[in-house]
Amino acid sequence: MLRKIVSLILAMVLLTGCSAPAESQQKKQYTATFLTLFDTVTTIIGYAESEEAFENVTNNIRDELEVYHQLFDIYNDYEGVANIKTINDQAGIAPVSVDPIIIDFLLDCKEYYELTGGMVNVAMGSVLYLWHEERDAGINNPGSGKLPKAEALEEAAKHCSFDTIIIDEEASTVYIEDPDQRLDVGAIAKGWASQKVAENAPAGLLISVGGNVCATGVKKTDSAPWVIGIQDPDDANGNLHTVYVSNQSVVTSGDYQRSYRVEGKSYHHIIDPATLMPSEGFLSVSIVCQSSADGDALSTALFCMTLEQGMALIESLPDTEAMWVLEDGTKKTSSGFESYTVKE
Repeated sequence: MLRKIVSLILAMVLLTGCSAPAESQQKKQYTATFLTLFDTVTTIIGYAESEEAFENVTNNIRDELEVYHQLFDIYNDYEGVANIKTINDQAGIAPVSVDPIIIDFLLDCKEYYELTGGMVNVAMGSVLYLWHEERDAGINNPGSGKLPKAEALEEAAKHCSFDTIIIDEEASTVYIEDPDQRLDVGAIAKGWASQKVAENAPAGLLISVGGNVCATGVKKTDSAPWVIGIQDPDDANGNLHTVYVSNQSVVTSGDYQRSYRVEGKSYHHIIDPATLMPSEGFLSVSIVCQSSADGDALSTALFCMTLEQGMALIESLPDTEAMWVLEDGTKKTSSGFESYTVKE
C-alpha cells in the first residue's frame, strides 16, 4: 500500500514541478511528508518565501490532522480523548460524551449512507473487523491467507444497521444500542479530515492524505491549476490520466489497495454490503469533486454499485465527475470528467 501511495506522491511532485514556468520561481516549491497519521502517508506541496514559512503552515496542518486521527481511531486509546474506539467499547452499555467534531462527522456519514443507498456504511464495523483480521494475517504471512467464514460474516451482518447509532446533538453523545455492533469509519475518515484541514489551510497548497488529494486554490506562483496523476491500476509507476484542479479534490479507490491473496486470488478491502465480499467489476474508481469527504465516500460507494447505478448517481450530483476502470481495463467516464483533463 505504501508503495502505491509513494508512487502517487512522486507523480504529484513531478507533475507540479514541471508545470511552473521559470519566471514564477520567486517562491520556491517545498514538500512536507508525515508518516504517522491515519496509518498512511500525508504529503503537502506548496510554494513559500522560505522553508521556515512553509514549515509553520505544514506543522499547523499536521497538528489539525492529528486531532482527527485520534478522534476517528478505532484501534487505539488516547489519554483524555473519547474517540470512535471509545464509542465501540461502550456499545450496548452507555452513551459516550464526544467532541462535537465526531457528532458532525457521524451526521455526515449518515447522509452518505442515505445518499448511496447504504453502499457506504460506517456501521458495518462488525463485518469489516472479520475481513481486517484475515487480511492482516494474510499480508503478514503470505501464502497463509484465509477468508472469513461465511457463517461469521452472515452473523456479523445482522449488526450493521445505522438506526442503532443514536446521535444526540444537544448532549453531544453517541450511543450504539446493539452491543454486537461496531463503527468502522475507514471509508470516509481520511477524506473528511483532508477536507477540513484544506478548508482551514492557506490558498495555493496541494494536500494528500493517503491519496485523498485536495487543492486549496491555484498555485501561488503563476495562478496555474495543480496537475494530478490518476494511477494506472496495473502499473504503480504509470498514470491513466492527469487532471487539472484548483479548488477540487481527487480521490481514487482501487482493488490494488490493501489486498491479500488466498489460494492465488487477490482480495481487496472494499467490501460490498450486499455480498459481504470484496466488490467485483472495477479495478479503480476515481472522483473529482469539490469535497474530499464526498470523494472518499463516493469512490467507495461506486465501487460497490453497477456502472449504471454509479453513473446515475454521479450525474445527479453537481460539480462531481467520475472515472471507472473496468476489470478488462476499459475506461468509462461521467459526462463532464474530460473537462478536468484539459488545462484551462
